Amino acid sequence: MLWGRPALAPDPYGKVAHFFEGAFTVWELVKSGGWMMLPIILSSIAALGIIAERLWTLRASRVTPDHLLGQVWGWIKNKQLDKAKLKELRANSPLGEILAAGLANSKHGREIMKECIEEAAARVIHELERYINALGTIAAMAPLLGLLGTVLGMIDIFSSFMGSGMTTNAAVLAGGISKALITTAAGLMVGIPSVFFHRFLQRRIDELVVGMEQEAIKLVEVVQGDRDVDLVEGNA
Repeated sequence: MLWGRPALAPDPYGKVAHFFEGAFTVWELVKSGGWMMLPIILSSIAALGIIAERLWTLRASRVTPDHLLGQVWGWIKNKQLDKAKLKELRANSPLGEILAAGLANSKHGREIMKECIEEAAARVIHELERYINALGTIAAMAPLLGLLGTVLGMIDIFSSFMGSGMTTNAAVLAGGISKALITTAAGLMVGIPSVFFHRFLQRRIDELVVGMEQEAIKLVEVVQGDRDVDLVEGNA
């Protein structure tokens, strides 16, 4: 009670009405953009899905687990490395797949071991780069779709303006132009984050590849006797 009057209870219906009012406004903007908004919206959904999936997949803890090389050396030292361990290593992580390919052919010499590692690395890198080109395509395409929608909208506006005998006033013309620019804004809203995450994910892939390459080189040198074993055991 405030100043002798009962306090007003919160109105849940007002919040619901405000929500639907905002949703209706967004829907009106989408409709104003015309049919070109459809591919832009689909592109935004695809980009969001790719970004979420790649951020989850390209975690360093999943691609290059800590102390994996030390664990492998422990198997070698204790003579526990067999087909079952190699199968487990392949399923462990992308780095494990590369190391397993080298270990499976370590008896054939240094060069054969390196070739098998390079072949496995090519497959792994291809898998890491999945959908990255698609995201880059969306980043380049979305602003162009928005620009195309604006151009088509402007053509329609001026066509109707000319067909009306030049009687359309400035307010109507300005309103039509503002609606035509909606597609450009929508395309940029999709393209800018897509460009950012495309560069970000590409940089993360490069860092992961460098890390896997260093671990693979250590494995070759240790197995072939070119590196002190203590360097590997120190990582465990």
